[in-house]
Order: sequence, then C-alpha cells, then structure tokens
Amino acid sequence: MDLLSLQTEVLEANLELVRRGLVLYTFGNASGIDRETGLVAIKPSGVPYEQMTPADMVVCDLSGKIVEGRLKPSSDLDTHLELYRSWPAIGGVVHTHSEYATAWAQAGRSIPAFGTTHADYFYGPVPATEALSDEEIQGDYVLNTGKAIVRRFSGIDPMATPAVLVAGHAPFTWGKSTIDAAHNAVILEYVARMACSTALLRPDSKGVSQALLDRHYFRKHGMDATYGQA
Repeated sequence: MDLLSLQTEVLEANLELVRRGLVLYTFGNASGIDRETGLVAIKPSGVPYEQMTPADMVVCDLSGKIVEGRLKPSSDLDTHLELYRSWPAIGGVVHTHSEYATAWAQAGRSIPAFGTTHADYFYGPVPATEALSDEEIQGDYVLNTGKAIVRRFSGIDPMATPAVLVAGHAPFTWGKSTIDAAHNAVILEYVARMACSTALLRPDSKGVSQALLDRHYFRKHGMDATYGQA
C-alpha cells in the first residue's frame, strides 16, 4: 500500500467513528499499518474531524519516529504501537470513548456474551483489563496501557475477540485493517448497550451456551463459514 492510500484509509476510518456517533468533538482516534514497510498512520492530536485531510494523518515507524506529517500524532500513539508490535495479524486499531462501552470500562467489567449478536463478532466475553498501578500511570502511561491490554490477552486470541475495555478508561478495538477496526468499534458499542439492558432486566443472566456461541461465531468466522456470499 502506498503512503497516501494508507492515510486515506485511516482518515475514512476516523470519519466513520463520527458518522456512527462514537466520538464527540476531537475524542478518539484510528490508525492503520502497512506491514510491508512497518509504517503507521494515525489521526493527529486534537484536530477537529471535519478539518482533516489524508495528508493530516501522521505517519511514523513502529518505534514512534515521525517520518511524514506536520502535526503531532494522537496522544494514544504508543498504545497503538504496542498492539501492532505484539500482534502481527492486526492491521488497524481504534480507540473511542463511546458511551456504553466506556461505561463497562469505567466499571472495570468485562462484557459477557449474553446473546448471539455478541457471538457473531466476539468469541466470548469482551475482557476488561486490570487497573493500572500508580507507578504505571505516573510512568510511561500510554505505553503501559498497551502493555496492560497485551497482558490481558494472554491465552486469548486477539483476532477472535478484537476488543478490550481498559479499566477506568475506555475501549480499544482492532482488525485486519483500520476500516475493520472501526467496524468492530461500532459493533462493540451496540453490544455494550444491549448488555447494559440485559444486565438490568436479568442480573443473574449467564449468557449464551458454549454450543450457541460456537454456532454463531464460527458460521461467520470459521473455516467452513456459511454467512455471506461465496
């Protein structure tokens, strides 16, 4: 992928967050990576979405060195970079403060797989991280946020559950591309909203069975997936 194509795709993912009501003002950010070159494009910090152009997407390498762009990158850059370094399969990362997913994050609660809508996209609960320690917060906070996410996914396939709730903070999602990551952020918010209602209506709900979870997840994402057109 050439640099302009990467920047254009990242801008489109950022604008999708606005269209879907997942961000307010300058909240949130999306990034994408070209795995062949190892270059990452990300939203600039604090710039209104309606003013951005592809050229405004800041480009850096995986160490955070800026190689293209006149603006400062998102303040969440080091979290994105840690995920890219840790999980070679991902091609895009999105961070929002969408209302319902953030509520679960602020509660420090994972979102249970209450139903088949959840199971269509996330193979099991959407996990919440442990709270960062004072030392982690006072140190390299943004990098340590990424490390906390990676720790939480020990034993969990990040491509099967492409979302996390950072305790006390907000959600991150990812995917094979930045557009895919934005799509997952939209679905996460929808699932989080339904989960809030489910928990209120039936606090003792144990969620879907493993058989139903498997059936719905693998019909869309399994080797023999039947969902969609061939």
